[in-house]
Amino acid sequence: MRLDRTLRRWRMWALIAVIGLSPHAALADTIAPDRIAAALSKLEALAEGVVADGGVPGLAIGVVHDDKVVFLKGFGHREAGKLETVDADTVFQIASLSKPVSATIVAVLVGEEIVSWDAKIADLDPAFRLSDPYPTSELTVRDLFAHRSGLPGTAGDDLESIGYDRAEILHRLRFVPPMSSFRAGYSYSNFGLTEGAVAAAKPTGKSWEELAEEKLYRPLGMTSTSSRYSDFIKHANRAALHVRIDGVWAAKIKRDPDAQAPAGGVSSTARDLSQWVRLVLGNGVYDGKPLIGADALAATHVPLMTRGKNPVSGGESFYGLGWNVEFGRHGLSWGHAGAFSVGARTLVTLFPEEKLGIVIVANAFSTGVPEGLSESFADMAFDGKVEKDWVKAWDDAYASLFGPAVAAAKATYASPPSPASPAGPASAYKGRYFNDFIGDAVVSGEGDGLVLKVGPGGARSYSLKHFDRDMFLTYPDAETPDAPSGVSFVLGPDGKASAMTVEFLDGNHLGTLQRVGD
Repeated sequence: MRLDRTLRRWRMWALIAVIGLSPHAALADTIAPDRIAAALSKLEALAEGVVADGGVPGLAIGVVHDDKVVFLKGFGHREAGKLETVDADTVFQIASLSKPVSATIVAVLVGEEIVSWDAKIADLDPAFRLSDPYPTSELTVRDLFAHRSGLPGTAGDDLESIGYDRAEILHRLRFVPPMSSFRAGYSYSNFGLTEGAVAAAKPTGKSWEELAEEKLYRPLGMTSTSSRYSDFIKHANRAALHVRIDGVWAAKIKRDPDAQAPAGGVSSTARDLSQWVRLVLGNGVYDGKPLIGADALAATHVPLMTRGKNPVSGGESFYGLGWNVEFGRHGLSWGHAGAFSVGARTLVTLFPEEKLGIVIVANAFSTGVPEGLSESFADMAFDGKVEKDWVKAWDDAYASLFGPAVAAAKATYASPPSPASPAGPASAYKGRYFNDFIGDAVVSGEGDGLVLKVGPGGARSYSLKHFDRDMFLTYPDAETPDAPSGVSFVLGPDGKASAMTVEFLDGNHLGTLQRVGD
């Protein structure tokens, strides 16, 4: 039955694409309210079980069906080891779930004819540059929201990690070589999308944060939602970020994502996000009133870039504008996940034909709990039973993704060569280093060792431990404090280092800095 239904939908979508009909006029599948009620009862039990088993410290869920919020509840605790519980109004940092929220905000501007999806960034924000002149001149808002600018996925993330602000990061993207030809490849970029949003806001004369509140949060009554970190930390009822340390969830790290606010800096609640889901499933209509032009919003769900198959559920996956567009076992879905490696996991999944959506926010990383619960709920809503243990399947997928990378880093520097070559004198390495992308870096003495300082004004400091000859190790990742990264020096004829390569800043081959002074 499921295969027949899916094939029928795919054929219908192909016909719609050819003749240009509105998909919501042509497709009218519904799920009976009693099936939804039964699925919600099972979902609640699953969520309670996952939290009780330690899958996450806390989470909150909102479900929308036929323009009604039919489920809204929190589970577990805001912070592990403390009494305060999660409810529907607990504020979570939603990480990359911010992207479809931001796409909705830009859709408002497009519907009001303030900007176009095809507006050129060179016209909106003339100071912005990519590394090549042709893409710079042709780049549009649509390109940046579809992640097809050619920017490598991590471009700018490294600068954010060492303390640079949004303006400086966006300026320095001009030094990053492209990962693919312009519009030829998909490369998920936080700061690429951030530039798309910031540029789209330019004609209003307002900041992105002001615009988000004016155009979306306030009209929907999303009173606990903000794109500013300072607003998040004002809430008493907020969730802490958690990572596993020795197998136990611990709230050790905070994350200020203001630099990439449009891509990952929204904080919100299950209650507020459910109102946004209503708006999107309503094609821009909220409480009977049109808030967004239907065509402007529909553009965000057009599949533009292929992403291959969903790694767990197997559906064919594409990227639109801030949204994943997937054709899977339950037909068409729109969705997006979010994560901070320092402790957040979020997910939204919408089934537009059935006017059904679920949003899940959790306060831990890494975990497949949001996807697992969402997949389980979809199975129950569509088929009346869960196909398999989706939480385990997604947990295994995340473990296979992140575990080997950490293990490889540890293995690379598990032990120095035997015998290890001694380091040169500290004076050989001390000095000031520079490149256009990273800026200044200073290696200085501290106690009996060396310290690397990078970022604006030496904002971030990393102790260097000798490994072998002119190679030192540091431990830059707060989430995996035992995972080493190399800092290597090249010594010149005078016995002093002429250059330094910082491995954790070298993801785009921009981690080598030249010595410029003592």
